[in-house]
Amino acid sequence: LYSTGHGITFYSSSDMLHWKPEGRVFAGEPAWAKRAAPTFNGHIWAPDVHRHNGRWLLYYSVSGFGKNTSGIGVTTNATLDPHAPNYRWEDQGVVVQSVPGRDMWNAIDPNVVEDDKGQGWMTFGSFWGGIKLVKLDDSWTKIAEPEEWHTIARRERPAFTPDEQAAPAEIEGPFIFKKNGYYYLFVSWGLCCQGPKSTYHVVVGRARDVAGPYLDRQGKDMAQGGGSLVIQGDKDWKALGHNSAYTFDGKDYLVLHAYETADHYKQKLKVMDIHWDKGGWPTVDPKDLNKYVSEELK
Repeated sequence: LYSTGHGITFYSSSDMLHWKPEGRVFAGEPAWAKRAAPTFNGHIWAPDVHRHNGRWLLYYSVSGFGKNTSGIGVTTNATLDPHAPNYRWEDQGVVVQSVPGRDMWNAIDPNVVEDDKGQGWMTFGSFWGGIKLVKLDDSWTKIAEPEEWHTIARRERPAFTPDEQAAPAEIEGPFIFKKNGYYYLFVSWGLCCQGPKSTYHVVVGRARDVAGPYLDRQGKDMAQGGGSLVIQGDKDWKALGHNSAYTFDGKDYLVLHAYETADHYKQKLKVMDIHWDKGGWPTVDPKDLNKYVSEELK
Protein backbone atom coordinates (compact mmCIF):
# COMPACT_ATOMS: atom_id res chain seq x y z
CA LEU A 1 0.00 0.00 0.00
CA TYR A 2 1.55 3.28 -1.18
CA SER A 3 0.37 6.62 0.11
CA THR A 4 0.80 10.36 -0.23
CA GLY A 5 3.44 11.66 2.15
CA HIS A 6 7.07 12.71 2.52
CA GLY A 7 8.99 10.41 0.20
CA ILE A 8 5.88 8.20 -0.36
CA THR A 9 5.22 6.09 2.72
CA PHE A 10 4.37 2.44 2.14
CA TYR A 11 3.05 -0.56 4.07
CA SER A 12 2.77 -4.33 3.64
CA SER A 13 -0.02 -6.68 4.66
CA SER A 14 -0.96 -10.32 4.15
CA ASP A 15 -4.67 -9.80 4.91
CA MET A 16 -5.39 -6.16 3.87
CA LEU A 17 -6.27 -5.43 7.51
CA HIS A 18 -3.00 -5.37 9.44
CA TRP A 19 -0.47 -3.04 7.85
CA LYS A 20 3.25 -2.98 8.63
CA PRO A 21 5.13 0.29 7.90
CA GLU A 22 8.00 -0.42 5.50
CA GLY A 23 9.58 3.02 5.14
CA ARG A 24 9.70 5.43 2.22
CA VAL A 25 10.28 5.10 -1.50
CA PHE A 26 12.37 8.28 -1.72
CA ALA A 27 15.01 9.03 0.91
CA GLY A 28 14.85 12.69 -0.09
CA GLU A 29 12.89 14.17 -2.97
CA PRO A 30 12.98 13.69 -6.76
CA ALA A 31 15.77 15.73 -8.32
CA TRP A 32 13.42 17.43 -10.78
CA ALA A 33 10.61 18.28 -8.33
CA LYS A 34 11.48 21.88 -7.46
CA ARG A 35 11.97 22.78 -11.14
CA ALA A 36 8.41 21.68 -11.95
CA ALA A 37 6.82 22.94 -8.73
CA PRO A 38 8.79 25.72 -7.02
CA THR A 39 6.53 25.54 -3.93
CA PHE A 40 6.92 21.74 -3.61
CA ASN A 41 7.31 20.98 0.12
CA GLY A 42 8.48 17.37 0.06
CA HIS A 43 4.98 15.88 0.08
CA ILE A 44 4.74 13.49 -2.90
CA TRP A 45 1.15 12.80 -3.93
CA ALA A 46 -1.00 10.04 -5.30
CA PRO A 47 1.30 7.07 -6.06
CA ASP A 48 0.11 4.44 -8.56
CA VAL A 49 1.95 1.11 -8.97
CA HIS A 50 2.08 -1.22 -11.98
CA ARG A 51 4.07 -4.14 -13.30
CA HIS A 52 5.22 -3.98 -16.94
CA ASN A 53 7.88 -5.89 -18.88
CA GLY A 54 9.28 -7.57 -15.78
CA ARG A 55 9.67 -4.50 -13.59
CA TRP A 56 7.57 -2.37 -11.26
CA LEU A 57 6.75 1.23 -12.07
CA LEU A 58 5.57 3.69 -9.45
CA TYR A 59 4.02 6.90 -10.80
CA TYR A 60 3.79 9.90 -8.50
CA SER A 61 2.91 13.61 -8.46
CA VAL A 62 4.67 16.74 -7.30
CA SER A 63 2.78 20.03 -7.10
CA GLY A 64 1.96 23.16 -5.21
CA PHE A 65 -1.48 22.86 -3.62
CA GLY A 66 -4.18 24.47 -5.76
CA LYS A 67 -1.75 25.32 -8.57
CA ASN A 68 -1.05 23.58 -11.87
CA THR A 69 2.70 23.96 -11.38
CA SER A 70 2.77 20.17 -11.38
CA GLY A 71 4.52 17.14 -12.77
CA ILE A 72 4.09 13.37 -12.85
CA GLY A 73 7.21 11.25 -12.52
CA VAL A 74 7.96 7.54 -12.46
CA THR A 75 10.45 5.45 -10.54
CA THR A 76 11.20 1.77 -11.25
CA ASN A 77 12.25 -1.30 -9.30
CA ALA A 78 12.86 -5.00 -9.96
CA THR A 79 10.89 -5.93 -6.84
CA LEU A 80 8.51 -4.42 -4.29
CA ASP A 81 10.05 -6.43 -1.44
CA PRO A 82 12.20 -3.98 0.56
CA HIS A 83 14.13 -6.91 2.04
CA ALA A 84 15.18 -8.37 -1.33
CA PRO A 85 18.84 -7.94 -2.36
CA ASN A 86 17.89 -6.37 -5.71
CA TYR A 87 15.45 -3.85 -4.19
CA ARG A 88 16.35 -0.40 -5.49
CA TRP A 89 14.14 2.42 -6.77
CA GLU A 90 15.61 4.17 -9.82
CA ASP A 91 13.88 7.43 -10.70
CA GLN A 92 13.19 7.86 -14.41
CA GLY A 93 12.23 11.51 -14.04
CA VAL A 94 9.27 13.44 -15.33
CA VAL A 95 6.65 11.89 -17.64
CA VAL A 96 4.39 14.91 -18.09
CA GLN A 97 4.42 18.43 -16.68
CA SER A 98 1.76 21.16 -16.56
CA VAL A 99 2.74 24.80 -16.87
CA PRO A 100 0.51 27.70 -15.74
CA GLY A 101 -0.53 29.95 -18.61
CA ARG A 102 0.27 27.22 -21.13
CA ASP A 103 -1.87 24.30 -19.97
CA MET A 104 -5.50 24.22 -18.89
CA TRP A 105 -4.97 20.92 -17.13
CA ASN A 106 -3.10 19.77 -14.03
CA ALA A 107 -0.46 17.00 -14.09
CA ILE A 108 -1.33 15.16 -10.87
CA ASP A 109 -3.16 11.96 -9.87
CA PRO A 110 -1.71 9.51 -12.43
CA ASN A 111 -3.15 6.10 -13.23
CA VAL A 112 -1.94 3.78 -15.97
CA VAL A 113 -4.01 1.19 -17.83
CA GLU A 114 -3.08 -1.32 -20.52
CA ASP A 115 -5.61 -1.59 -23.32
CA ASP A 116 -6.70 -4.78 -25.08
CA LYS A 117 -3.87 -4.39 -27.60
CA GLY A 118 -1.18 -4.14 -24.93
CA GLN A 119 -0.80 -0.38 -25.33
CA GLY A 120 -0.15 1.66 -22.18
CA TRP A 121 -2.14 4.82 -21.43
CA MET A 122 -1.88 7.30 -18.58
CA THR A 123 -4.93 9.08 -17.25
CA PHE A 124 -4.51 11.96 -14.85
CA GLY A 125 -5.89 15.32 -13.90
CA SER A 126 -7.43 17.60 -11.36
CA PHE A 127 -9.86 20.50 -11.78
CA TRP A 128 -9.19 22.95 -14.68
CA GLY A 129 -10.05 21.22 -17.98
CA GLY A 130 -10.69 17.85 -16.38
CA ILE A 131 -9.28 14.36 -16.81
CA LYS A 132 -6.79 13.66 -19.59
CA LEU A 133 -5.65 10.44 -21.25
CA VAL A 134 -2.30 10.25 -23.03
CA LYS A 135 -0.61 7.38 -24.87
CA LEU A 136 2.67 6.07 -23.41
CA ASP A 137 5.70 4.70 -25.23
CA ASP A 138 6.73 1.04 -24.95
CA SER A 139 8.72 1.68 -21.77
CA TRP A 140 5.73 3.32 -20.03
CA THR A 141 8.12 6.02 -18.78
CA LYS A 142 7.55 8.61 -21.54
CA ILE A 143 4.74 9.94 -23.71
CA ALA A 144 4.49 8.17 -27.07
CA GLU A 145 5.32 9.99 -30.29
CA PRO A 146 3.41 11.13 -32.23
CA GLU A 147 1.46 12.30 -29.17
CA GLU A 148 -2.15 11.23 -28.71
CA TRP A 149 -4.29 13.01 -26.12
CA HIS A 150 -7.95 12.78 -25.09
CA THR A 151 -10.21 14.55 -22.58
CA ILE A 152 -12.28 11.77 -21.03
CA ALA A 153 -14.07 13.51 -18.13
CA ARG A 154 -14.69 17.05 -17.01
CA ARG A 155 -17.13 19.29 -15.18
CA GLU A 156 -18.50 22.68 -16.08
CA ARG A 157 -16.01 25.55 -15.96
CA PRO A 158 -17.72 28.90 -16.53
CA ALA A 159 -16.46 31.03 -19.37
CA PHE A 160 -13.91 33.67 -18.42
CA THR A 161 -12.81 31.81 -15.29
CA PRO A 162 -9.18 32.97 -14.85
CA ASP A 163 -6.72 30.44 -16.26
CA GLU A 164 -4.79 30.24 -13.00
CA GLN A 165 -7.92 29.38 -11.00
CA ALA A 166 -8.51 25.68 -10.33
CA ALA A 167 -12.17 25.72 -9.33
CA PRO A 168 -15.07 25.34 -9.76
CA ALA A 169 -14.70 22.24 -11.98
CA GLU A 170 -14.19 19.84 -9.05
CA ILE A 171 -12.96 16.57 -10.55
CA GLU A 172 -9.77 14.55 -9.97
CA GLY A 173 -8.27 11.20 -9.01
CA PRO A 174 -9.07 9.08 -12.12
CA PHE A 175 -8.70 5.30 -12.10
CA ILE A 176 -9.52 3.01 -15.05
CA PHE A 177 -10.49 -0.60 -14.25
CA LYS A 178 -11.02 -3.24 -16.98
CA LYS A 179 -13.92 -5.62 -16.42
CA ASN A 180 -16.29 -7.65 -18.62
CA GLY A 181 -15.34 -5.93 -21.86
CA TYR A 182 -15.57 -2.41 -20.45
CA TYR A 183 -13.16 0.19 -19.20
CA TYR A 184 -14.66 1.68 -16.03
CA LEU A 185 -13.52 5.22 -15.23
CA PHE A 186 -13.78 6.16 -11.57
CA VAL A 187 -13.22 9.80 -10.58
CA SER A 188 -13.69 11.90 -7.47
CA TRP A 189 -15.97 14.92 -7.51
CA GLY A 190 -16.05 17.64 -4.88
CA LEU A 191 -13.44 18.84 -2.40
CA CYS A 192 -11.05 16.79 -0.32
CA CYS A 193 -8.91 18.04 2.55
CA GLN A 194 -11.53 20.38 4.06
CA GLY A 195 -12.34 18.46 7.25
CA PRO A 196 -16.10 18.57 7.97
CA LYS A 197 -16.65 20.73 4.87
CA SER A 198 -15.20 18.06 2.54
CA THR A 199 -17.55 17.03 -0.27
CA TYR A 200 -15.42 14.36 -1.99
CA HIS A 201 -17.35 11.43 -3.50
CA VAL A 202 -16.81 8.78 -6.18
CA VAL A 203 -18.60 8.56 -9.53
CA VAL A 204 -18.14 6.22 -12.50
CA GLY A 205 -18.74 5.81 -16.22
CA ARG A 206 -17.69 3.16 -18.72
CA ALA A 207 -16.52 2.78 -22.30
CA ARG A 208 -15.82 0.00 -24.78
CA ASP A 209 -12.69 1.84 -25.96
CA VAL A 210 -10.00 3.12 -23.62
CA ALA A 211 -10.20 6.58 -25.23
CA GLY A 212 -13.93 6.80 -24.53
CA PRO A 213 -16.55 8.06 -24.68
CA TYR A 214 -17.15 7.12 -21.01
CA LEU A 215 -20.92 7.10 -20.41
CA ASP A 216 -22.74 6.99 -17.08
CA ARG A 217 -25.85 4.95 -16.25
CA GLN A 218 -28.06 7.48 -18.04
CA GLY A 219 -25.84 7.47 -21.11
CA LYS A 220 -24.33 10.90 -20.42
CA ASP A 221 -20.72 11.38 -21.52
CA MET A 222 -18.37 12.06 -18.61
CA ALA A 223 -16.59 14.57 -20.85
CA GLN A 224 -19.89 16.51 -20.78
CA GLY A 225 -20.27 16.34 -16.99
CA GLY A 226 -21.67 12.80 -16.70
CA GLY A 227 -20.95 10.43 -13.82
CA SER A 228 -23.00 7.95 -11.77
CA LEU A 229 -22.60 7.87 -7.99
CA VAL A 230 -20.67 4.95 -6.49
CA ILE A 231 -20.34 6.16 -2.89
CA GLN A 232 -20.45 9.38 -0.90
CA GLY A 233 -19.98 10.34 2.73
CA ASP A 234 -22.38 10.03 5.66
CA LYS A 235 -22.45 11.34 9.23
CA ASP A 236 -19.58 9.01 10.25
CA TRP A 237 -17.35 9.41 7.20
CA LYS A 238 -16.45 12.41 5.04
CA ALA A 239 -14.32 12.92 1.92
CA LEU A 240 -14.70 9.48 0.36
CA GLY A 241 -12.53 9.51 -2.69
CA HIS A 242 -9.40 9.13 -4.75
CA ASN A 243 -10.14 5.47 -5.16
CA SER A 244 -8.46 2.62 -6.95
CA ALA A 245 -9.90 -0.78 -7.90
CA TYR A 246 -8.25 -4.21 -7.98
CA THR A 247 -8.95 -7.90 -8.41
CA PHE A 248 -7.28 -10.17 -5.85
CA ASP A 249 -7.93 -13.92 -5.89
CA GLY A 250 -11.03 -13.47 -8.05
CA LYS A 251 -12.61 -10.77 -5.87
CA ASP A 252 -12.91 -7.10 -6.81
CA TYR A 253 -12.13 -4.36 -4.31
CA LEU A 254 -12.56 -0.61 -4.11
CA VAL A 255 -9.73 1.09 -2.18
CA LEU A 256 -10.17 4.68 -1.07
CA HIS A 257 -9.71 7.11 1.79
CA ALA A 258 -12.31 8.56 4.14
CA TYR A 259 -12.19 11.02 7.04
CA GLU A 260 -13.60 9.70 10.32
CA THR A 261 -15.91 12.21 12.00
CA ALA A 262 -15.40 10.67 15.45
CA ASP A 263 -11.60 10.96 15.10
CA HIS A 264 -11.49 14.68 14.23
CA TYR A 265 -11.70 13.91 10.51
CA LYS A 266 -8.50 11.90 10.44
CA GLN A 267 -7.89 10.21 7.07
CA LYS A 268 -8.45 6.44 7.13
CA LEU A 269 -7.97 3.61 4.65
CA LYS A 270 -11.08 1.81 3.39
CA VAL A 271 -11.15 -1.44 1.40
CA MET A 272 -14.63 -2.38 0.19
CA ASP A 273 -16.01 -5.31 -1.80
CA ILE A 274 -17.21 -4.39 -5.28
CA HIS A 275 -20.38 -6.11 -6.47
CA TRP A 276 -21.76 -5.87 -10.01
CA ASP A 277 -25.45 -5.29 -10.62
CA LYS A 278 -27.44 -6.87 -13.45
CA GLY A 279 -26.54 -3.96 -15.70
CA GLY A 280 -22.84 -4.54 -15.11
CA TRP A 281 -22.31 -1.48 -12.89
CA PRO A 282 -20.08 -1.49 -9.81
CA THR A 283 -21.77 -1.12 -6.43
CA VAL A 284 -20.48 -1.04 -2.85
CA ASP A 285 -22.30 -1.33 0.47
CA PRO A 286 -21.94 1.84 2.59
CA LYS A 287 -22.21 -0.35 5.71
CA ASP A 288 -18.75 -1.68 4.84
CA LEU A 289 -17.30 1.71 5.79
CA ASN A 290 -17.82 0.88 9.47
CA LYS A 291 -17.11 -2.83 9.04
CA TYR A 292 -13.63 -2.34 7.60
CA VAL A 293 -11.16 -1.37 10.36
CA SER A 294 -7.48 -1.51 9.50
CA GLU A 295 -4.64 -1.55 12.01
CA GLU A 296 -1.13 -0.18 11.69
CA LEU A 297 1.35 -2.60 13.19
CA LYS A 298 4.05 -1.11 15.40
